[in-house]
This record gives sequence, structure tokens and C-alpha cells, in this order.
Amino acid sequence: MRILIVSQMWPGPRDPDLGAFVAQVARELEREGHDVDTAVLDRRGGSPVKYLRLAWRALRAPRPDVAFAHFLVPTGLVALLAVRAPLVVMAHGQDVANAERWRWMRALTRFVVRRAAGVIANSAHLRDRLEALTGVRAEVADCGVDTEAFAPGMPAVAWPVAGDGPRFLCVGSLVERKNVVRLAEAFARLGRGSLVFVGDGPLRVDLVARPGVFVAGRVPHAEVPAWIAACDVLCQPSLVEPFGQAALEAMAMATSVVATKVGGPPEFVTPGAGVLVDPFDVADIASGLERAAALPAPNDAARAAASLHDVRTQTARISAVLRYAAGKR
Repeated sequence: MRILIVSQMWPGPRDPDLGAFVAQVARELEREGHDVDTAVLDRRGGSPVKYLRLAWRALRAPRPDVAFAHFLVPTGLVALLAVRAPLVVMAHGQDVANAERWRWMRALTRFVVRRAAGVIANSAHLRDRLEALTGVRAEVADCGVDTEAFAPGMPAVAWPVAGDGPRFLCVGSLVERKNVVRLAEAFARLGRGSLVFVGDGPLRVDLVARPGVFVAGRVPHAEVPAWIAACDVLCQPSLVEPFGQAALEAMAMATSVVATKVGGPPEFVTPGAGVLVDPFDVADIASGLERAAALPAPNDAARAAASLHDVRTQTARISAVLRYAAGKR
């Protein structure tokens, strides 16, 4: 098939971590033998005018057998209006949250989803929320993890915090939804170890001066395995996590995780792989850090659970939806 990927998130020179999970699926679709073109935005921020540029890029792309849009609105709407081909849309989380919050966004989301030839959600949790909004039941497939790129025994970065005790790592934007301040407060209750944040955002100022805490900033996705290899526990106690890509990547490297009970992580974080916590309860997060640090290292149960979400397996599921939408059953 000729597939046109339309996405508002794609790795670029200024933001090399942006939408790395989308690019990963695109590469795997190419390995399957498909011709993949892209109409994408590769930097954060900017005015809504950028979606006109995205539409123009989609219009200029070779006509595909199927368009594959990541995020429902605005990207799915752009693809629906600009591409003369069947459309498959994939929900990732914030798009559904926006539709739940605003009536006008809900109307646009229903418009897109009900006209798409295929709909994918990255977790059963997100599928159910989207169905409640639109009446459409999506297929479930995530963007997976490359279990070859994220594997035990990878070279590690030099840990930037001196001292003994467990090494905790959080990968993601430093925003309220990622719950980074409560995580730092929970870590402080332990009184030992160190906590590193790989990411950036408006809450950076609330983290940098804390004892035992280091903010490394954003890094290219290709450098994330080295950071995971250097830690003992990956922490992702988000207020809500539609899927939980960073936790899955750590598990693939046989690293134990602390993840939120709210959203997608309960679908793949098994009891032996890590600890699920109440993201609003600092004491529960602190207890989760202690319990996760006591799990085996390397954690073979985590690696086994992550292998079920290998990018090749998940892309095969996505490819089947794309083929059906394109009429190439």
C-alpha cells in the first residue's frame, strides 16, 4: 500500500523527541513493504496557522491508498478534508480529553471519527472513553516498543547525581498531567537515592532546587535507552496516562516501573513488572518507589510483559486496519 501519515507530532531538529512513537510505526510500516509518505509538523508550539501548512503538505503528497492520521482533531480533521483517500485515525489521549472538555471539540471529533474508514485507540481505556463520546468502537493497538533498541544490557549514561541508594528516572514533559511535583515530594520522603527528570516544561522551576533531584532536559529519543540503563526504577505516576510509552520502554529493558493506576498502564504493567500507584496520593507514590526498588534487577517479568507490545506485533495490527480501510483485505 501507499500510506500517507499525517501527524502534528514528528521528530525534528529542534524537538528530536517529538512524536518519536509515530515515527517508529512509520519505519516499521516501511519494513513491512509499504510505501510511506508523510505530512507532519516537527516542532512544538506555534500558532494555529501551522495546521494550514499541514493541510498544504497533505494536499501536495502523492495520492495514497489510505491516509493514517495521528490525533483526532485537528490532525484527523485536516486529513479528512485534504486527502482524497480512505482515512484511518488514531487517538492518543489528549485529543480525547479535549473532546471531553469542550463541546465544540466534541462535535468535531464525532465528525471525524464517524467518517473515518478505521479508528484506532492506543489502549482499551482510551477506546472506552472515545466510544462514550462518539458511539464508535475503535480497534486497540499501541505504537509498541522496539525491543531491540530497548533491551537489557544497553550502555548507560553517567548518572548525574552522586551518592548511594536507588536511582529513579522520570521521562516526559514537566507538566501538571505528568504529576512531576508529587513525584518529587514522594521521593523526598524516602530520604535516600536520587531522582532524574529527562524532559522539560513549565514545572522545571519547581524541581531544580530539590536535594537529590536533577533535571537533564529533553533528549533525542535515541538517547533514552542509555538513561533507562542507568536507573533502577522508571517512574510515571501521571494523573492520567492514556497509554504509558516510557514505562513500556523501561520494562523492555528489564527495568522495574512505578506507574499510575489511571489509564493505560494497568493493561500492561503486571505485578512482577512494577507497582501501580494512586497518582493523587504522595504517600502511595513514595511506597511505590520503595516497593519497585526492591524488585529484581534485571526484572525478567518486566521484559516478558513488554514483549507482548513489541512494535512489530503492534504495527501488524495497525497494518491490518489500514489494509481493511483501503479495501486491500
